[in-house]
Amino acid sequence: MRYRVQFVLAAVIAMLVFSISGCGNGVGAGPRVRCASYPTATTGTNFLGPRLGAHGYWLSSSEKNGIAYTCAGGHIDISHLRKASDWTMFLAAKTSEHMGNGDTEFSFKLYEPSRYYVELTYPPDWNDLSPESRASIIHDVSIGLGEYFAFTATTWHEILSWFGYKSTKIFPEHASAFSWEDSYSNLLGTYIAANVLKNIREFNIRDTNEYDMTMTVALDVEMEKLGIQSSSVARGAAASVRGRWFTGDLIFVDMKKRQFDVGVDDGYVTPLITAPDIADCSGTLPEPYPVPTLDFLAKYGFSVRFELEAREKVKRKILRVVYPDIKPRPKRIRPAIHFVRIMDFIEQDAIKHKRNIPDDDEHQVIAYGGSQDTGDRRRSRLAWETGSDIEDNCPVDFKDILLTMFHWLESNPCTDNIW
Repeated sequence: MRYRVQFVLAAVIAMLVFSISGCGNGVGAGPRVRCASYPTATTGTNFLGPRLGAHGYWLSSSEKNGIAYTCAGGHIDISHLRKASDWTMFLAAKTSEHMGNGDTEFSFKLYEPSRYYVELTYPPDWNDLSPESRASIIHDVSIGLGEYFAFTATTWHEILSWFGYKSTKIFPEHASAFSWEDSYSNLLGTYIAANVLKNIREFNIRDTNEYDMTMTVALDVEMEKLGIQSSSVARGAAASVRGRWFTGDLIFVDMKKRQFDVGVDDGYVTPLITAPDIADCSGTLPEPYPVPTLDFLAKYGFSVRFELEAREKVKRKILRVVYPDIKPRPKRIRPAIHFVRIMDFIEQDAIKHKRNIPDDDEHQVIAYGGSQDTGDRRRSRLAWETGSDIEDNCPVDFKDILLTMFHWLESNPCTDNIW
């Protein structure tokens, strides 16, 4: 028993080390990093109710992050939402600066090595417009592009994670890629931020007071619209899918359910609803949100060529998917064209390797390592009714601890220090 305790303590220490490494501040003027979490009813997941605190691009003593539950949107990772919102602000500000200078080309990167390239074509009569007209158009176009860039970048991060990207340089993050709340949370963040920025005259990433105050109110309004529930309901909704959508506990969590909807099929992301009949949610339909596109540019006479260049070690795997019949393969990817092919590959890969529960067969769960999940319906039912997923007599088979510890280290949300 003594050695088992020492082993678990070693795993906990490793958890703390990687949590600290993943929770630092951002570099430059980019938004600070916030630690994300799985939407699972497990130790360490912080479930939230309606009071989310004041948003802070740089810092907020009252800002709350964790997993909330809404009737129309299911689980929402508030940390993912806030980061996507702040990147929308940051990229809108950068785009506005370049357009104000008349730049036709510029590039940017986030925390990952990948770099994004923008080629902007202005309307023929651009220089004939008054300064006021140009400023107004720059404002609108920057918001639209900032929203599009941010959602594309968050989706790209999930793609990189699926192919084995290691932000810590040690452990891959495949286990956290496209978890059931990720894409919807990211999209919701860009959507709210775009609406907020429309009411802000100037984008100032050094003084974000106006943005923070407006974002705080807008987030509360949108979450109320979606039917945000209490923290106990959020936990109960997650606990109700134990053994089907996820297994394990404490630091030994294995995700079973993925959300691959990023809008490439119908232009919307529709949330996965964990518990449609929980609390006051009965009869509420899922609320899809439109993904940002570049179609709005035609209204102003602009056109944009937007590409990204993967510089991570997994780039060869992705380029083989994008350009299967071309050699030498181009280095750049056009998200508007190639994300469809990439997402199709990922969905087929998930089926082939049993890395996702099909929507029409949720009860056929294959556990990590290929063994059948041992969690029973009685435990899930108890968790639903009590709001807790911790029971007595829940033994851990020590022969699996080594495997599950390394699995946790590769999937720990806080080693994902970007999104």
